[in-house]
Amino acid sequence: MNEEGVTILRVQQAQYSIREMIQERKQKKHIQIERFIPSILLLTAAVSILTTLGIVFTLIFETITFFKEVSVSEFFTADKWYPFAEAASYGVMPLVLGTLKITMIAALVAVPIGLATAIYLSEYASEKTRRVIKPILEVLAGVPTIVYGFFALTFVTPVLRSIFPSLEMFNALSPGLVVGIMITPMIASLSEDALVSVPRAMREGALALGSTKLEVTLKVVLPAAISGIVASIVLALSRAIGETMIVSVAGGSTPSLNMDVTTSIQTMTAYIVQVSTGDAGYGTTIYYSIYAVGMTLFLFTLVMNLLAQYISRKVREEY
Repeated sequence: MNEEGVTILRVQQAQYSIREMIQERKQKKHIQIERFIPSILLLTAAVSILTTLGIVFTLIFETITFFKEVSVSEFFTADKWYPFAEAASYGVMPLVLGTLKITMIAALVAVPIGLATAIYLSEYASEKTRRVIKPILEVLAGVPTIVYGFFALTFVTPVLRSIFPSLEMFNALSPGLVVGIMITPMIASLSEDALVSVPRAMREGALALGSTKLEVTLKVVLPAAISGIVASIVLALSRAIGETMIVSVAGGSTPSLNMDVTTSIQTMTAYIVQVSTGDAGYGTTIYYSIYAVGMTLFLFTLVMNLLAQYISRKVREEY
C-alpha cells in the first residue's frame, strides 16, 4: 500500500474513533437523564399529593376552630342560616338544600341531553357531522362561568318570568338550567370517549345476531361503557355542586329550607363568596364558618366519588 493509501486509512480510522466517542457520550448522557426521570416524576406526584393534603388539613384545622364556637349539632340540625344577625344561627341545611336544588335541576337538564349527544356522536353521526359538533361542545365548555351567570340573569330569567309570572328575579330555576347547560358538554364529551372505546367487534357481533342499531347501542355499547359514563356524570355533577359564579349572580343570597325553585336561594359556594369579599373580619366566627361550609362541600364531592366508584364496580360485575 502506498503512502497516500495509508494516510486515507488513518483518516478513516480517526473519523470512526471520533464517531464512537460521540456515540458513547450520547449514551452516557441518555443514561444520566434516564436516572433523573423517575425522581422528577416522583417529585411531580409528591407536589400533587402534598397540595391535596395541605388543602384538606387547612379545612380540618379551621373547621375545628369554628366548632369551638358553634356546636356540631346546631350546624347540622338548625333550620336557619343567619350568621350576620345579632342572634346568629348557623344551621347549614338551608345552604345544603340550595346547593342540591341547583344540582338536581342541572342533572335533569345535562344527563339526558349529554348522553343523547354522546350516543348520537359515537353511533349515528357521520365523520363530517362529528367534526362540526365536537368543536361546538368544546367552545361551550370553555365559556367563563361569569358569562353564564349574566346569561342566566339577563336572558334566561326574563324568558322564564314571561312564562311563570310568579318567578322571582333571583331564583333557583334559572341558574339550575344554566348550570345544566354548562356541564352538558362535559358529560357529552367524556361519555362519547367512553362509548367510542368499546371494541367494534362487540357491535359487529351483536349486529350479526340480528340486533338492530338501537338494541346494540342500548344493550351492548352502553353497558360496556357504563364505567366511563358514570364517571363523566359524577365529574359533571361535582362541577355543578361546586359552581360559584352562576349561582352568585342569578341565584340570590337568601338561604331557605324549602323545595320552591321560584324563590331566591343561597348555595354553599355563594355564601363562601359573600364572606370572602370582606363582609366578615378575619378571626371571627363568621370568617371560620366558610371553612366549615367548605368542609361540608368537600365531603359532598367525596361521597359522590365513592358512590360512583361503587356503582361502576357493581355494574362491571353484572356485565
